Amino acid sequence: MLIGICGTLCAGKHSVQDYLIQQHDFIALELVHSISGAETSASQDAAPRVQRTHTSRVSCATVNDLLDFATEHWQQRFCTTSIHDEATVEALCHRPFFLLLHIDAPLFTRWQRFKTRCAPTSTTPPTLEQFVQSNDTHLHNSTNGGLAALASRAHIQLLNSTTSRPALHSALDALNLTDESRLRPTWDHYFMTLASLAARRSNCMRRQVGCVLVRENRVIATGYNGTPRHITNCNAGGCSRCNDGGGRSGVGLSTCLCLHAEENALLEAGRERVGGGAVLYCNTCPCLTCSIKIVQVGITEVVFNRSYWMDAETAKIFREAGVQLRQFSPPKEGLVNLVDEPAGARLGSIAMAQRSAQSNGVARAENSKEISSALKGGNPSLRNEPTNNIAQALETGAVAAGARRAVHP
Repeated sequence: MLIGICGTLCAGKHSVQDYLIQQHDFIALELVHSISGAETSASQDAAPRVQRTHTSRVSCATVNDLLDFATEHWQQRFCTTSIHDEATVEALCHRPFFLLLHIDAPLFTRWQRFKTRCAPTSTTPPTLEQFVQSNDTHLHNSTNGGLAALASRAHIQLLNSTTSRPALHSALDALNLTDESRLRPTWDHYFMTLASLAARRSNCMRRQVGCVLVRENRVIATGYNGTPRHITNCNAGGCSRCNDGGGRSGVGLSTCLCLHAEENALLEAGRERVGGGAVLYCNTCPCLTCSIKIVQVGITEVVFNRSYWMDAETAKIFREAGVQLRQFSPPKEGLVNLVDEPAGARLGSIAMAQRSAQSNGVARAENSKEISSALKGGNPSLRNEPTNNIAQALETGAVAAGARRAVHP
């Protein structure tokens, strides 16, 4: 996994990178135009293109060197904040293990963080107007397109409104950035995405519902809700019941002309094609009338994303018929607001992170040794002990401002 981190001034890019390094044994890849200390000789090609600058940091001369190094050691976890233009993102996006984060925070909050960072060195902080000008230049730089062009390409956009490092760490623990399904979706995630895509074809005025019928991880049929063929689309006035703005959900269904997504998929497949072991994915929990049809054709499992008001009745039917019903929620993507959590919730997140680190630490330690050997010619010096005790790290001040920079740009 390679997590690229870009963002606005003082949004917390390096704080997130430090979190990945300390809590999840990531190694930082730094992109520099020239590597200090690189030996030169009669052959310029002899100069190292990749150089270890710290136990958890590696410097690379070009984006291609960075990409080659990450590809060679693809089983290790990497992160980088050296993303400032679309050309870099374009190169990294070719790899299936790349995930792009964009980090932002309220403008006034970022200005306050910048002033806090200036205090230890007695540097005169910029005025709010000066900071806004610098921020605009950073976002809308005419030479490289600026950061604004990168934000829209990010897989996850974080709004970092947290007020302390422990709060940020807790919010990131809950987000679970290291979930491998963010890179390659699980079957559940894959089929639910197809169901959501099918829902976009819906013409029903009430809600967009999509469905995918699957057997042995192969799609049998898809469906979405709307009026039958040769009937005017619901969103063009074909169903008077759905176009009645005052109608309540679940009322007057006998006059509704719209087929449900599940019905469409079942009609398309037919009982013979459904066979045994078929699974139905739907972005909304099936209604009662659809549930009895699902039982009749022999569906063995129903997976849904969003709840519906008659979930209890549907669950009762499925339970009696022996059909498994479960809800699936994919990892959060898009815009995610990171906020401070209550103390109780934070302790729960810490405990969960401890268990995750303990179960995964050994494998990552071995990978770290291999990379260190590659860099040092067999003399492993990269960290090979995972950070298993987050609570102890917090107590000893390992994440306190005095141990590192208080605020990172």
